Formats: sequence, structure tokens, C-alpha cells
Amino acid sequence: MPRKRASRRFAADICLLGLAVVFALPLAWVVLSCVDPHADLRVRVPDGFTLDNFDAILTPDITYTPLLNSLILCGGGTALTVVCAALAAYPLSRFRSQLNRPFLLTILFATSLPITAIMVPVYALFVRVNLIDTLQGTIFFFAASQLPFAVWLMKNFMDGVPRELEEAAWTDGASSLQSLVRIVLPLMGPGLAVVTVFSFVMMWGNFFVPFMLLLTPDQMPASVSINDFFGNRGMVAYGQLAAFSVIYSTPVILLYVLVARRLGGGFALGGAVKG
Repeated sequence: MPRKRASRRFAADICLLGLAVVFALPLAWVVLSCVDPHADLRVRVPDGFTLDNFDAILTPDITYTPLLNSLILCGGGTALTVVCAALAAYPLSRFRSQLNRPFLLTILFATSLPITAIMVPVYALFVRVNLIDTLQGTIFFFAASQLPFAVWLMKNFMDGVPRELEEAAWTDGASSLQSLVRIVLPLMGPGLAVVTVFSFVMMWGNFFVPFMLLLTPDQMPASVSINDFFGNRGMVAYGQLAAFSVIYSTPVILLYVLVARRLGGGFALGGAVKG
């Protein structure tokens, strides 16, 4: 039996190692190719070291403006998503009703709808209300597309905050909105962090929505402008593409680092409802 367990564990470790290698190869290609003067599709150690790939892309048209547009779109969409999700999840978590479950199942169904199936009516609607080719219109659609799953996540985290804490605040004269802002949300820091990171990452890597709703090149985010590195007849500037990918990934990594402590902190409720 010990030998069988050891062999099974060894086989599982080998499989996990193989999967890790498969996932690590694209990352290794990006890291190595961004400083390779002769980068191609092969994963190899560069025969030379250069920063020319970064010098070529660090211009307003190629990097700075698209990244700024991405930060505006994703930052605005994430903020709107978190606020609306908190306001929607609070009554679902605190007030019991026979309609809660059907409502949650309905918004969960909304997350399964393919984005390509709803873009045609959304495009027509945006044209009629003059939101096409506007950053604010794209922000609204980003928030609307992420809101259903964000409400689910927020509601589950909000259920972990004891209701007794709010009742104590109500006794002192606090309103429901004040108890939400001052009691519930500070105690569910990990939940806010998860919703924030999830929403931002999903928006940051979205290509199709801004490609359809934005028409002016100066308003295109980095997720769309990265397509410019793929030239005609299969010609690709691999080194510049890898350098742009490194810079493009930096905001997401920084966001995760900033909220990592919240993600692993758990709820600070020890002893809060005692006495």
C-alpha cells in the first residue's frame, strides 16, 4: 500500500509538472522575446540582449494612449460594477423573499449568454441613444456585462457578515445605507477585492466589446491596439509584440499585488458579536 500511494503521488506530481510547463512556456516566450533582437516563435535563450523592442513601442500612439484608454475604460467599469453589485447584493443578502432565488437564477442565466449574441441589439441601441464611439458608453456596457456574476460573488461574501453587527448600528440610529458602507463593506474586504480583481481582469482582456463599440483609433484600448502588431501576410514583429505584452500585463499584476493582502486576509470578525 505505501508503494502504491507513493507511485500514485509520483504520477500526480509528474502530471502537475507537465501542466506547469505547458502554462509556463507562453510566459517564458514573452519574457525572453521582449529582449531578443531576433525574436521569433521559438522559445529560446536570446543570443543577445536589447531594449530596442521597448524603445520602439514606448510612444504615445502605440502604448501610452491605448493604455490610458484601457485604464479609463476598465477602471470606470470596475468602479461602477463594484458599487452597483454592492447595492444589489445587500437586499438579496439581508431581506428574505420568495423572489430572491428566481432573481439570482435569472441573473446567473444572464452570465451564460454569449457576448456575440447580444452585440447586434446592443450596437443598434447604442446608435439610437448616441453612445456609440464613446468611452462612457463602453464603460456602461462593461459594467452591465460583469454585473450579474459580480452580484453573485458579492452576495455570497455579504452573507458571511453577521446581521447582529448591523442591528447594533441600527440601534444607534444608523440607516441601512450607512450600515452597508460603514459596517458590512469594511468587514468583507476579501469579497470586495475578489470582485474588483475579477471585474478588472475580465474587462482588461476584452477585445470584442471595444472593437465593436469604439470607432475612433484614438479611443481604442490596448486590448484592441495589440492587433496592430500583426502585419500583412503573416508578418509579425514578435519582439515588439512581446515587449508590449509585458507592459500590457503590468497594471493587472500591480492590481493583484495591491489587493493580495486582502485576498488572503479573511474576515476580521473574531469576537465581534460576543458580549
